[in-house]
Amino acid sequence: MNRPNLWSEGREILFEDNHLLVINKPAGILVQGDATGDEPLSKKAAEYLRFKYKKPGEAFVGVCHRIDRPVSGIVILAKTSKALSRLNEMFRDDKIHKTYWALTGKPPVPETGTLIHWLVKDTVRNVTKAYPTAHGQGLRSELKYELLGPAGNRYLLQVNPVTGRPHQIRTQLATGLNTPIVGDVKYGFIAPLPDVSIALHARQLELQHPVTKEAMTFTAPLPDAPHWDTAREYSK
Repeated sequence: MNRPNLWSEGREILFEDNHLLVINKPAGILVQGDATGDEPLSKKAAEYLRFKYKKPGEAFVGVCHRIDRPVSGIVILAKTSKALSRLNEMFRDDKIHKTYWALTGKPPVPETGTLIHWLVKDTVRNVTKAYPTAHGQGLRSELKYELLGPAGNRYLLQVNPVTGRPHQIRTQLATGLNTPIVGDVKYGFIAPLPDVSIALHARQLELQHPVTKEAMTFTAPLPDAPHWDTAREYSK
């Protein structure tokens, strides 16, 4: 399959060098394979590289972090084992600065702040619960947020997770601020979006290149989806 016709530079392919492949993931695609058997981003990337460089065998693609299936935005994939091991360490040590944009149905109160919860993942139901104080096996989770402004009848929040936990932004906004993300019925929004995505976008990543040590910032354009139209003015 002609993967380069599906992924274009500047839109899906944000950056590529010998060690990194940075992709603006569309909502609805898994980053890594699971029990569904659906083709994940990692497999699509391997096929893209194999086709582009006319590789006779499998291309190396290492997954060092994930964003949820219904979430869009930046995913960094490693093209070498050296980059993969160093990226894994950087994500584990919270040395990569992550910025997300989220649309909510009402403004947060207060408009800026820090949320700290202890998150417990129910792997059977694939849902995370947030507790305000230390709880059992709960993992301490922290994020910073600010209201960027109204976006039509929605509100655009900028979120910077300090830690990286499963469903962290989704459950912390819903529990800590009572502002579930638009379309996220799993965490309390009233109705799904037509494309069953949620209005959460991994907007920007700032990091030191794992091999060259160069300071890098990647920014992902918003999806071509109607629910993001009123937020586009903030990306100019």
